[in-house]
Amino acid sequence: MIRFTKMQGAGNDYVYVDCFKETVNDPAAASVKVSDRHFGIGSDGLVLICPSERADVRMRMFNADGSEGTMCGNAIRCVGKYVYDHGLVPKEHISVETLGGIKLLDMDIREGKAAGASVDMGVPQITSQIPEPINIQGEEKEFVGIDVGNPHAVYFCQDIDRLRLEDIGPLHECHIRFPNRVNSEFVQVLCRNHIRMRVWERGSGETWACGTGATASAVAAMVMGYADNKVKVSLKGGDLDITWNRKTGHVFMAGPAVEVFHGEIEI
Repeated sequence: MIRFTKMQGAGNDYVYVDCFKETVNDPAAASVKVSDRHFGIGSDGLVLICPSERADVRMRMFNADGSEGTMCGNAIRCVGKYVYDHGLVPKEHISVETLGGIKLLDMDIREGKAAGASVDMGVPQITSQIPEPINIQGEEKEFVGIDVGNPHAVYFCQDIDRLRLEDIGPLHECHIRFPNRVNSEFVQVLCRNHIRMRVWERGSGETWACGTGATASAVAAMVMGYADNKVKVSLKGGDLDITWNRKTGHVFMAGPAVEVFHGEIEI
């Protein structure tokens, strides 16, 4: 029996296991089991909160299909909340080791509990032409490639509500242009400081939010000249605030972190 905590950030929900106390021998298989919304707990994946020799804590994130992700912006805020609220790292500035590097969190503390965090996402890397043409099943499109610890392809659209992501998402994720698959964001610009976004995450499908995807989408809008350096990104599960410091090159993501419930499950 493994004890777990269900948490969500802007509707991007994961099952979290405190590996200071618990052991998960096969996290890939465990992620598939717990993520199932009919026969498991129901989540976008599994997150292991582990000791680290390089930072205050280490995060391992597994997608719903069992593949291991390099970084998750919503999950890392929830990791910060968990280790703060449970006394593992009782400080407001927390470092988290991920496969995408060490990330620094400034916790938003309210009445002794973490309500969310601002995350230094590092310096985004542009991985495409601006924009780059791509052909998806005979249809010519354009995307902006952004890496913020994991790869993203950002597409700008007129009306994201009309998109059938269940049909087009896999075609974008597994396109030959992206041999390791890619997270795909579909973005509607409302004004220079507000965009809307839907996301198809590699390994998980459409999710209600994606912190790295929101970061990549905001940066793409900025480099395309559509947005200023501070942008609100509205997703199905809520809003995230993205700020790009052009002097240092670092981009910051701020948003909520919510603990939903605790339980035990046999793995």
